[in-house]
Amino acid sequence: MEDTGKEPLLPAPRGPLSTAVANHLRGIGPLPHDEEVAAAPVYGDDFQLALYLCYELHYRGFAGVPADLEWDPDLLRTRGALERRFLAALRADARRHDRLDDALAGLLVEPVDGTGVSHFLRDKGELWHLREYAAQRSLYHLKEADPHAWVLPRLWGRAKAAMAAVEFDEYGGGRGDRVHARLFADLMRDLDLDPTYGRYLDAACAELLVTVNLMSLFGLHRSLRGALVGHFATVEITSSPGSRRLAEAMRRTGAGPAAVHFYDEHVEADAVHEQVVRHDVIGGLLEEEPQLEADIAFGVDATVFVEDRLGDRLLADWRAGRSSLRTARDREFTS
Repeated sequence: MEDTGKEPLLPAPRGPLSTAVANHLRGIGPLPHDEEVAAAPVYGDDFQLALYLCYELHYRGFAGVPADLEWDPDLLRTRGALERRFLAALRADARRHDRLDDALAGLLVEPVDGTGVSHFLRDKGELWHLREYAAQRSLYHLKEADPHAWVLPRLWGRAKAAMAAVEFDEYGGGRGDRVHARLFADLMRDLDLDPTYGRYLDAACAELLVTVNLMSLFGLHRSLRGALVGHFATVEITSSPGSRRLAEAMRRTGAGPAAVHFYDEHVEADAVHEQVVRHDVIGGLLEEEPQLEADIAFGVDATVFVEDRLGDRLLADWRAGRSSLRTARDREFTS
């Protein structure tokens, strides 16, 4: 199935918060009260899907949902209540570095004996693991670079120019067939997955939704522009070595040339992007706004925190021999 660019369907709710938000998008029922938001587990399925539904209106929206609900005041109030809890939890739970160099230090050194998801997939992963990983990650990769583009109007000078240069690469250097989201869709086809935008939202675990909601949170708020740059830096610094391992996993399992190409492309491109982001985007931003150093460090720390949570979830499921996907139909499809 091709990605036609049409709006995805609304997903199945996962609890009272996401039910209320989905019903509001359909034009029926009240939104949740602040007390209900305050009582829900902040990293849980229901809370994160409710927030995801609010955020997705700023991307492609949903089929049958009016586009002007993007700025619906009542929905924005609910989104604000969700965001305040989410941001407070991240600030409380993620490791905090005040100095950016300290936050980045752990990312710049590859561990000798790594134990993360990309190491598992390279060394032990079977084709069904790779298919599940791609299905989950599609919620990020099919909108790759989009939330980071929101920071461009909030930068200037060297930081803006460097960020625009990296984003230009992410969007294929002006070639539609080389847009990284398109390359990931090609990867999904090689793995016999449906590349339609939003197709695996129902199947994605809460930990995955957290990673996507994080970049939307940072991208949509000018006050969090430093955190978004920190998020982007973390992604680019860790991408090249991780992509090398994932390319090896794709080759070893015979996943297909497009699947291998996506990660091979990121090995080279992101090694260059890392240097540009660290020296020119971050360097240029701190020259203009040195007071944002702690915010950039927070973006790094929060990204590491949510990615580690996702990795722990995936590895716990896979090492126990079970699927990481939520829906029975998709578990059967990727096994």
